[in-house]
Amino acid sequence: MAVAVLLGVSGCTGMGAADGTGAEGAAPEGTIGLLLPEAQTARYEASDRPTFVSVVDRRCPGCTVLYANAGQDAAAQLQQAESMLAQGADVLVLDAVDTVAAAGIVVQAKRLGAQVIAYDRFVDGADYYVSYDYEFIGFLLGSALVGAVNERVAARADGGPDAGADGGSGGGSEDGADDGPDDEADSERPGVLLVHGSATEPNALAIAAGTRRALEGEDIDVLAEHYTPDWSPDKATEWTEAMLTRYPGQVDGILAANDGIAGGAIAAAKAAGLDPVPVTTGQDGELAAVQRILAGDQYMTVYKATDQQAQTAAELAVRVLRGEDPRAAVVIKGVPTMLLAPRAVAAADVEHVIVDGRVYSTEQICVPAYEAACERAGLIGQEAS
Repeated sequence: MAVAVLLGVSGCTGMGAADGTGAEGAAPEGTIGLLLPEAQTARYEASDRPTFVSVVDRRCPGCTVLYANAGQDAAAQLQQAESMLAQGADVLVLDAVDTVAAAGIVVQAKRLGAQVIAYDRFVDGADYYVSYDYEFIGFLLGSALVGAVNERVAARADGGPDAGADGGSGGGSEDGADDGPDDEADSERPGVLLVHGSATEPNALAIAAGTRRALEGEDIDVLAEHYTPDWSPDKATEWTEAMLTRYPGQVDGILAANDGIAGGAIAAAKAAGLDPVPVTTGQDGELAAVQRILAGDQYMTVYKATDQQAQTAAELAVRVLRGEDPRAAVVIKGVPTMLLAPRAVAAADVEHVIVDGRVYSTEQICVPAYEAACERAGLIGQEAS
């Protein structure tokens, strides 16, 4: 996939000052506000926030960084933005809870002479946009699901290790199959559930579109699909439990739009006694997901280098604050845009993408509950490289 590049913007690393302060003794240069949407997704507090602050501190010692997390509350985010603007913020880096409501933040910022960098989620009227291609992420998820489900069904047909597994599609059930063909051949088609993110979030809609593109023309039945309010793992668990009851023995795969939803879906499958659990995807490269992948519970995740995204946004914010006008290779709805490339990560990719990429160390991944899985993957023990 082509990566759109904001010309002249480069990444850097470094440890930074605390939020809301500039480096001691540095001449004041201005104020940058970072507005993140929620803390339920691990990446925001674990990666995005600290990386952003450290890069701004290194690149602009005289800059002050203001930070707020909206806790999935659009009204609270509006108040946080208003507070930052009242404190003199020159640039807002905004990951919107509600992208429609966030247009009001852009209007207020422009009225006060501040610029807005939309972060991760597109906001109409922003000055810049830094994100990933979420439809491509959905395509990666769907493609991985199709390949793994077909392999598992083929292995079961050949009497492989998945033969007779509770999660298989063999035998079928009349429950919930109102629109499905009745002939025996079609009853053997693998079935999947699509568990999307929030229907109010454009990235979730883009992921769903990419997923459908990957599934188009495949000999796979989409048994049901669901948009998960607030991307809630608990709500994903509840819905998946209901669908496993409705489609007993028919669910071969679960396309989960992120790792939190994947964890909820896998919990539902385990509670239903499925062994192995259906092929399940994810996104974000969370530590718990990497561990589930090594243990064989989750098939894959899409890793987004959130530190790279935060670095890029921080570099861009500093340049904009200093009055520069970075050019962009891509423009979306009139907004200069940078799109970074995601990576699909299955068990065989954990070492070179996650460990060698210093996303998580083997010490973080291979806690006692996952030592055996790590040894099988060659991350620790005699087989470790």
